[in-house]
Amino acid sequence: MRLYSYFRSSASFRVRIALALKKLDYEYVAIQLVKNEQLQPAFRAIAASQLVPALVVDDPAQGEATLTQSLAIIEYLDEAFPEPPLLPADALGRARVRALALDIACEIHPLDNLRVLRYLQRELKVSDDDKDRWYRHWVETGLDVVERGLADHPSTGRFCHGDRPGLADCVLVPQIFNAQRMQCRLDHVPTVMRIFAACMAEPAFAQTQPSACPDAA
Repeated sequence: MRLYSYFRSSASFRVRIALALKKLDYEYVAIQLVKNEQLQPAFRAIAASQLVPALVVDDPAQGEATLTQSLAIIEYLDEAFPEPPLLPADALGRARVRALALDIACEIHPLDNLRVLRYLQRELKVSDDDKDRWYRHWVETGLDVVERGLADHPSTGRFCHGDRPGLADCVLVPQIFNAQRMQCRLDHVPTVMRIFAACMAEPAFAQTQPSACPDAA
């Protein structure tokens, strides 16, 4: 397998965690987003979206294939390599975990993506201070929704769902890294932060964090 990644990309971080939880080896190919390497024709030929991550796999039935979108990649990995499972065995549990993941991946992350922040600054002439206020607002309010989905829920355990890390944890941890880097307020999400600490005590999370990547600045 070959993973096209950027060390600070939260979407790439999600996939790195999932690969580590599955104990799968892969080649790491750095795509420097700040240098616009994702916009070059060579990478566009790999990923039409010109976004990371992209995972190239060798499927036994279909041969080499390129997968994009972090949640689709993680679900592929869970189906192709079932142990340890990243989704619960029951339908309601799977729906809950997917909802938690989507609360971050769809409701927080797109508003604070690098290309969105660049548009705010370059096209709309938003100041650095106002851009940071935008970022913090959507992260802080979005994580409040996640907190309410976790706090006091009977299925919340040491991790987002039970006592084994899964899909929702793969998505949660990178968002907290970004929130901390941008100095977002996090004292209003104690359950989120408890789960974050539990995740970071696990090698699969600690060993794939941005500072551990080959392209870390």
